[in-house]
Amino acid sequence: MSKEVHLHIAICLYIKEKYPDIIFTSESSGIRVPMGQARQLKKMRSCSALPDIWIMEPRRSYFGCFLEVKKEGTTIFKKDGDIRADEHLKAQHNILQKLQEKNYFAHFVVGYDSAIAMIDYYLG
Repeated sequence: MSKEVHLHIAICLYIKEKYPDIIFTSESSGIRVPMGQARQLKKMRSCSALPDIWIMEPRRSYFGCFLEVKKEGTTIFKKDGDIRADEHLKAQHNILQKLQEKNYFAHFVVGYDSAIAMIDYYLG
């Protein structure tokens, strides 16, 4: 299992333990599956840049929470605040912005502590 998969599992276990009544899921597109299954799953998504964790609980003034999880040490933005020149990051950023426009709480998080802080802020 990759470090990112371990990170997702740890975050999901935290949500289950601290917020047992919350409905959530971790998007599975990052999990290695046989090629045939990967093709099927791709056909069942609107795009490949969907956020990693979806919390289906309206809080504050939002309809739900979407988090794009990155492993510790990942740099998402340049010093000037622009997104790095990585096509996948740009696509993910675009989806997060579209979700924000639709009144969802949608953000990048880097590492476990950042994810937990964002979840606690949203659900707290």
